[in-house]
Amino acid sequence: MNVLLVCLIFWLIFSIMGVNLFAGKYYYCVNTTTEENFPISVVNNKSDCEALNNSARWKNVKINFDNVGAGYLALLQVATFKGWMDIMYAAVDSRNLEEQPEYEVNLYMYLYFVIFIIFGSFFTLNLFIGVIIDNFNQQKKKISLAFSCLEEGWEDIFMTEEQKKYYNAMKKLGSKKPQKPIPRPANKFQGCVFDFITKQAFDIVIMILICLNMVTMMVETDDQTDEMDFILYWINLVFIVLFTGECMLKMISLRHYYFTIGWNIFDFVVVILSIVGMFLSEMIEKYFVSPTLFRVIRLARIGRILRLIKGAKGIRTLLFALMMSLPALFNIGLLLFLVMFIYAIFGMSNFAYVKREAGIDDMFNFETFGNSMICLFQITTSAGWDGLLAPILNKKEPDCDSNQEHPGSKTSGNCGNPPVGICFFVSYIIICFLIVVNMYIAVILENFSVATEESAEPLSEDDFEMFYEVWEKFDPDATQFVEYNNLSHFADALDPPLRIPKPNKIQLIAMDLPMVSGERIHCLDILFAFTKRVLGEGGEMDALRGQMEERFMASNPSKVSYEPITTTLRRKQEDMSAIVIQRAFRRYLIRRTVKKASDMYKEKVKAGGNLPDKEVLVIDKFNENSTSEKTDMTPSTASPPSYDSVTKPDKDKYEKDKREKEDKGKDVRENKK
Repeated sequence: MNVLLVCLIFWLIFSIMGVNLFAGKYYYCVNTTTEENFPISVVNNKSDCEALNNSARWKNVKINFDNVGAGYLALLQVATFKGWMDIMYAAVDSRNLEEQPEYEVNLYMYLYFVIFIIFGSFFTLNLFIGVIIDNFNQQKKKISLAFSCLEEGWEDIFMTEEQKKYYNAMKKLGSKKPQKPIPRPANKFQGCVFDFITKQAFDIVIMILICLNMVTMMVETDDQTDEMDFILYWINLVFIVLFTGECMLKMISLRHYYFTIGWNIFDFVVVILSIVGMFLSEMIEKYFVSPTLFRVIRLARIGRILRLIKGAKGIRTLLFALMMSLPALFNIGLLLFLVMFIYAIFGMSNFAYVKREAGIDDMFNFETFGNSMICLFQITTSAGWDGLLAPILNKKEPDCDSNQEHPGSKTSGNCGNPPVGICFFVSYIIICFLIVVNMYIAVILENFSVATEESAEPLSEDDFEMFYEVWEKFDPDATQFVEYNNLSHFADALDPPLRIPKPNKIQLIAMDLPMVSGERIHCLDILFAFTKRVLGEGGEMDALRGQMEERFMASNPSKVSYEPITTTLRRKQEDMSAIVIQRAFRRYLIRRTVKKASDMYKEKVKAGGNLPDKEVLVIDKFNENSTSEKTDMTPSTASPPSYDSVTKPDKDKYEKDKREKEDKGKDVRENKK
């Protein structure tokens, strides 16, 4: 409303100036027979025109500056650049009151229109766009604020920029889950075909063929020779054979899974339509549309290859902004249709039988609902609305016939209603052309801004899609778990920024990933950890992660059904603890062996018998204990020993050693005797 008031006040200045400069000066003398202006040498003023009686008429231009209201209407036409040239030429040719216009007698009046276009059109009308975009963004922020209050609580409204990045990344990864890949056929031939069509090079070759097919269609002309028709026909036939072959190869290798992919269904329909169009082209073109359109539709497949080209990130951003805008654009289209529907009914009621001249003809009129909608759509684009308004401004004879009859209707006359017509067109232009249509710009700019911000974020949708594509290779059954032994290979197979190149075991262990039974790790835990590694640490990230995990539990039931029993860090700590305990136990065995050998040596010395070599005795005892250790101890690569098996003494071994000592003591005593 404020912008409208500013526009009205600003235009009021130019309207008053126009009234002072051109009021009553747009009249001219016209020949009633030929509808041509009399030259100034024949008719110089109004008196000369009236002296010609019925052969001439002193006539005024319909859009003029005779008063401030008429000046506003004239300025609106100038600002929308519709019919403004005639208004400007009439001003430049104007002389004094009741004088016949002369060609470019008043050249300085060009400045009036140039200045108004700069300030009244380029400046004030574009204020509408700025205000609409600003209000659109404010309303969207209010809705987002209310949604945040309901969904996340008030604390999430005041998140820092780092938290928002983390939150957005969590939303992206939470909306996806691993999918079970299409299994490779067991049949050898089907398997070879499957390997062939699943290569990225195959998709690129198909896209090149599609582009070449489009080039051949661009070569077609209306006046091409029969030889050219023949060549293009066979080239098109070759492309149809190639695309049909692609379809057959995919159906052979993918089996019934072929129809589970939307793009494959699209390709199948296009191929069928192309084949039918080859044989029934004449009949289809006669009753439906040209078969060439079926081949043009195939161009949409090029969008698939954009995600494979890293250099096409800008194009992907634009397409993403367009896809984000489609729902809002559809809603705006419904609003526009509602406004057009109301105005179409009103136009049919008031302007159905106006005189057919200027912009009103057999197609563009208000006689039927369909024709009214066409006229209103034309006005929505501001194209030729001055021509539609001109017949409505006819209010009396001789401009119109008030007694003309219309068969099938009680209404008579083809005169218009200028006040109603002006209000009708001005209000519709303000609502549709200046407000509703500019809402399209607001929506697209907003979504482009969002798409640009998302593309600038550390992690995008493509990164998470890439994660799950690689995940399918390591989890072909879509269990959502991967074995711990494959974690290092999986992290190295990813693309940046989620990729952790080898050697990466220390980094993966330090992430402290939860593990369930069977030494398996859930994909969501891995993705959380990799995301945290890319985004960095934050003070409140753990709390935010907890909130996001609760939300994603519903969409990931496999994570709920398995409780973690350990983590990668704890498992490594247990391995290291087991190694330390094993080494300590070995040292204990060695010390005990040496002590036993020393005791036996001392007993032999006391007994006075043959003294065994001390070194040989120690080595024998050490080998004896080492053999028993090898059979009892578990390797460090196995699962860590329990606390009881490592720390508690072996009762049987202790009793055996005690009996050996008692037997040796008896032997020593007998030898002394």
